[in-house]
Amino acid sequence: MAKTLPITIHPICSGVASSMAAIIQMEAIKKRYFEGKPNELQVLNGINLVVNEGEFISIVGESGSGKSTIMNIIGTLDRPTEGNYFLNGIDISKESDKELSHVRNREIGFVFQTFNLIGRTNARNNVELPMLYASVSASIRKKRSLELLEMVDMVDRMKHQPNELSGGQKQRIAIARAMANNPSIILADEPTGALDSQTGRMVMDIFHELHKKHGKTIILVTHSQELAEETQRIITLKDGDIIDERKGNSKI
Repeated sequence: MAKTLPITIHPICSGVASSMAAIIQMEAIKKRYFEGKPNELQVLNGINLVVNEGEFISIVGESGSGKSTIMNIIGTLDRPTEGNYFLNGIDISKESDKELSHVRNREIGFVFQTFNLIGRTNARNNVELPMLYASVSASIRKKRSLELLEMVDMVDRMKHQPNELSGGQKQRIAIARAMANNPSIILADEPTGALDSQTGRMVMDIFHELHKKHGKTIILVTHSQELAEETQRIITLKDGDIIDERKGNSKI
């Protein structure tokens, strides 16, 4: 069972918005690939989406619905072709690639289905990596990485490399790494997709802990309606449009 993190917030990220402020605001977002070519493809048709600070939402849809594209835009890994996107008050369209890299490092914690840990690097150093990019001092990196490893119950594996860890252990390390710079948002892309049901349950419990005890805004991208029901709000995509938006049944 994951442990509650007695977290000390270090001054390593920008301040968050006031309670119930819109942390994500997407206005008429369109995304096209191969513009002006015979094979031009429009993937998003004009998405309007607001996510408030402290929400736990899910984005669901079949393959090809646009989930991955909207996730990449939310995470500033890609830019919209048209429309406006504000992330924690930042107008993404006005940021350079270098500035967006800084925004990603400070504002967003990523958790992927494939873990994306650095091989031949132990668990603790994987957790410290975002702080290293943010020029956090070594002493704070060590203290915070230990706190985060305690949160996910992985202190006893902190010197292990990824190839020495199970899938569930890798994902717990990935969650700790996502929290390294105390981001505004945790963006989780199919985080339980490569895990068995018991391990996936442990991972979801950690997300609920981050949401309820630490106030994190969490966006879960998933194929699983069962997991989506655990969130406060479910956004359903189909063919590049939001076709449904409803409350989840979260009582966890």
